[in-house]
Amino acid sequence: NDAKPRHKYRVGMFTKGPPAREGAKILSADGQEVGVVTSGSMSPCLGRNISIGYVGKGFQKAGTPLQVVVRNKTHTAEVTKMPFVPTKYYKP
Repeated sequence: NDAKPRHKYRVGMFTKGPPAREGAKILSADGQEVGVVTSGSMSPCLGRNISIGYVGKGFQKAGTPLQVVVRNKTHTAEVTKMPFVPTKYYKP
């Protein structure tokens, strides 16, 4: 088994302000760059902005406060569990 340690973790985030789009920087609560957004939009189902991105180790736990940079302004974000909307598949 040649398992390598992971250095980036895919996370879902709820964000305030404008939606964080691809390429937006993800910052820790103290302003250190810890990742990048890969996609983001306004969720009509949830009525709030959601984003997906990659962050460094230690920032992947649900509830972790983060910040995202959109148009050179910093906005708050919080890591959340995915999927954003629970599935309701029929399982016999």
